[in-house]
Amino acid sequence: MQHILSLARRCVEDYNMIEPGDRIAVGVSGGKDSLVALTALAQLRRFLPVPFTLEAITLEMGMPGMSFDAVADYCEQLEVPYTRIEVPVYQIVFEERKEKNPCSLCAKMRRGSLNTALTERGIHKIALGHHYDDAVETLLMNLLFEGRIGCFQPVTYLDRTDVTQIRPLLYCHEDEIRRVSDRLQLPIVHNPCPADGKSRRQEVKELLEQLEGKYPDLKKKLFGAIQRYPLYGWNLEQEER
Repeated sequence: MQHILSLARRCVEDYNMIEPGDRIAVGVSGGKDSLVALTALAQLRRFLPVPFTLEAITLEMGMPGMSFDAVADYCEQLEVPYTRIEVPVYQIVFEERKEKNPCSLCAKMRRGSLNTALTERGIHKIALGHHYDDAVETLLMNLLFEGRIGCFQPVTYLDRTDVTQIRPLLYCHEDEIRRVSDRLQLPIVHNPCPADGKSRRQEVKELLEQLEGKYPDLKKKLFGAIQRYPLYGWNLEQEER
C-alpha cells in the first residue's frame, strides 16, 4: 500500500488534482480500482499538505445479487461518509430495451446519474479509479476503433455540470492494484453484468497482453507517448508552467 500511496501522491501533485478545502467524492463501483482509490485518498488525508474532505458514492444499478453492505462497513471503518443511490440501469438496459451493445447506454446513464447526485450534494470534484493500464487501453481503443489519437485526461473539467474529475491512480499498474486489494482483503462486490468480459476494452486488454509477451516494454512506451504527445491535459511541462 505504501507503494500505491507514493504513486498516487506523485500523480496528485504532478497534475494539481487537489486544492485546499476540496470536498471530494469517490465513485465506488465495488470493484478493486475504486476501492483502492478510496483507500489511498482516505490515507492521503493524513499527510498530504493540502487539506481536503472525502466521501464515497455508489450507484446501485439493480444488478441481481449485488450487495454493498460490506462497502458501507468499510467506509465507516475509514471514517468516510457513504451514499448509496438506486438507479434502474439494469432494468432499462437489459430488461426493457434489451440492448445488443449495452455498454454505451449503461455508461451514459451512470454518468448522468452520478453528475446529478454530485450536483444535488453540492460536490464539484470526483475521484475515479482509472489506472495506468486503463489509459494505455483507451489510447489503443481510440486508435483502432475510431482512427484518432486520444485518451481521457488526468483532470477533466465538465463545464455543463461544474464537476471536475480526477484520476489519482494513473501511475498505478493494474496488477499492483490487484495485489493491494487482495492483501487488504477489500470488500469487492462482484458485478454479474451480462456484458462483462465481452467488451471492446476486454478485446484490447487481451491484445495488449499478447503483444507484451513479445514487446515487454510496450505499455511503458505507450504511456510515455501519452505524456509526451501534446494531448490536452497530459503534458507535465504545461502543468508545471
